[in-house]
Amino acid sequence: MCSVRADGSMSLIWAPLFPQEMADQLLLKMAEKGILNDTSIGIFQNCKELRLRRASIRGCPLSAEAFHTTICPHRLLELDASRVSGGLTGADVVSGLSSSPECRSGLQRLSLSGLQLDWESLEEEGVARVGFSSLQGLRALNLSNTDTSDAVLEDICNLPHLETLDISCTPVSQLTALTGCRNTLRALVAHRLRQLDMPPASLLFVFSHLNALRHLDFSDDHFAEDDGDGRDGDEVVRQLLEGSPQLLPSLVSLDLSGRKRVSEDAIRAFVESRKSLIFMGLLATGVSACDAVSSQKNLKVTGEANEDQVCEALGRYGERECFVREALVHLYNLTTDAGQPQPDMLKLVVSGMRSHATSLHVHLVATACVFNLTTQDLAEAMPVRLLSSTVTQLLHAMKTFPRHQQVQKNCLLALCSDYILQDVPFDKYLAATLVINWLSSHEDPTLQRMAVAVISILVAKLSTEETAKLSKDVFIMKQLLAIVQQKAMVGVVDSTLKFALSALWNLTDEMPAAARNFIQCQGLELYEEVLESYYNEPSIQQKVLGLLNNISEVEELQSDLMEEDLLEHILSLLKDPQLEVGVRYFAGGILAQIASRPEVWMLDEELRGAVLQQLHESITTWTQPEREMVSYRSFHPFCPLLQTRQPPGVQLWAVWAIHLVCSQNTSHYCSMLEKEGLTELLKALASHPDTHGDVRGLSDGILRLVEQHQRRFSAPAVWLHRSV
Repeated sequence: MCSVRADGSMSLIWAPLFPQEMADQLLLKMAEKGILNDTSIGIFQNCKELRLRRASIRGCPLSAEAFHTTICPHRLLELDASRVSGGLTGADVVSGLSSSPECRSGLQRLSLSGLQLDWESLEEEGVARVGFSSLQGLRALNLSNTDTSDAVLEDICNLPHLETLDISCTPVSQLTALTGCRNTLRALVAHRLRQLDMPPASLLFVFSHLNALRHLDFSDDHFAEDDGDGRDGDEVVRQLLEGSPQLLPSLVSLDLSGRKRVSEDAIRAFVESRKSLIFMGLLATGVSACDAVSSQKNLKVTGEANEDQVCEALGRYGERECFVREALVHLYNLTTDAGQPQPDMLKLVVSGMRSHATSLHVHLVATACVFNLTTQDLAEAMPVRLLSSTVTQLLHAMKTFPRHQQVQKNCLLALCSDYILQDVPFDKYLAATLVINWLSSHEDPTLQRMAVAVISILVAKLSTEETAKLSKDVFIMKQLLAIVQQKAMVGVVDSTLKFALSALWNLTDEMPAAARNFIQCQGLELYEEVLESYYNEPSIQQKVLGLLNNISEVEELQSDLMEEDLLEHILSLLKDPQLEVGVRYFAGGILAQIASRPEVWMLDEELRGAVLQQLHESITTWTQPEREMVSYRSFHPFCPLLQTRQPPGVQLWAVWAIHLVCSQNTSHYCSMLEKEGLTELLKALASHPDTHGDVRGLSDGILRLVEQHQRRFSAPAVWLHRSV
């Protein structure tokens, strides 16, 4: 859809006139997906068809040149350039916006959170310095986590319409300049001003002039270890709480979270004197349980007294690691015995993880909260899309903190859910590799069992391409075989052993590379021992034989199975009428594949004759199991067995297997038969004069199932036509 300009930026070859809001949404979505950069942002140079008004380039790698060329020509009302990387500075943004007459007068909201302003860089380049006051239309300005100085603040306070200002976590030391916008300023966010150097009386004097102020955030980071103990700020808070309502008379929202010296008496006095109050921030103050607060039904509060307060904190403080961490600790304690699904709460936890993607403190508690909120049956009541994004964040945590045992354990506990693993879409290949890597350095029996269970289910869910990629990793094969050997040495029959055997079985399904790795890792010798030592355990035998069946389908590896003792043991399983059909079925599959190629048979011919005879005799006694016993990626391994030249025993095993799965899942497997061309092989087999009657009967039965499926499949088209 794009061509490339001489400067390397992209341009849409053709574009309709986009609705203005759609252009904003396109830019936002590109930013959120991580695909907005100097190259792709070029499409927005087309200001006629793609008109931006509310632009977000948050967190994107953009240069000053790309910003000036692409964003500044638009008639912007709002711009979010928070945490932009790629060399763009706050000075670049202000200079570029000031160069546009439309932006100078029309821009109303600007966020530069997390950027360096770096005015000096413009002066070094000989560019005339401009200030925020050049953007005369500004009403809201966010400069949190920037290098905003006292001089910059003075310039900002010359803005004639400024209503909202965020100077959190900046090196501002004086707030006197705020009196310059006392008639317009309605919201001041001054969280964690650690370099504030004003005596309480001077600060209260400034506040006393802000008669239009409705929201004041004077919260603090109680985890911070930088200079200053915040005593002056705490004294200001005390006097503000206990002072006259004539101080900040318009105030309806006050945030004091993180302040360590707030008393219940002061809070009570403040709340009782401010009847119009709608919000108070009291997280990490120790007073959020104050009765004066809890008795106000219309007052929203951030704190730790109950779930509502904690969720309010997570919703309001998403960008502040200190408060997210604090709120999550309390949320964990509140949800330890969660009885009802709470998707809104889970959404807040995931949002906190996403906002602080590299914070160990946040992820340590958040992953534990995820487990509490999705354990047992709670996950099934959650929206699938929410669970999908939740698992994505869990995988991010596992990838980001690979050596932190508790984070890994929390993620594994949350992942170990049949519903999540079976029904929720997420990157299952990534999950499998992360869990396998974790497994290599942990031997706790409970966690090992869960890890192997997760791997077993995930491997079965991978696409053919993903399984092929995973199966080439010898490390994975060694890890799973080590678990089998560990259990087999002591003769244990438990879920860990069964899951490990299932995972190995799925890994080698139509995967020659995995089958070769299995043999190279001495898996064949181990499986021969397991087959003999677990003779009375059909569930173990079936999984072992299933994998050996996969190996027997690889022509180049059939010679590795040419061991007389092994084949005679498998033959004895085939013949034993006391064994379950599942065990005898997979034993028959191995023998059918090996016996189908006389050119590679290296043992006594009498044994091959016995194999072919027993195949035919045994299969005729089998009854079809009611539950699903086996599934197939494709029918390709059956093609050699269905040739008319094959012995009846080999053919009979193949047609019995196909008839079994087609009977149990007709739609899926009949479609597969047609797609892969096996119906033609079956027709040839059924019509050949030398085909045994037993083989012909099952072949005809399969073809009837296919015919019935075709009729059912075509019926809806007729019905739709009639309804029209």
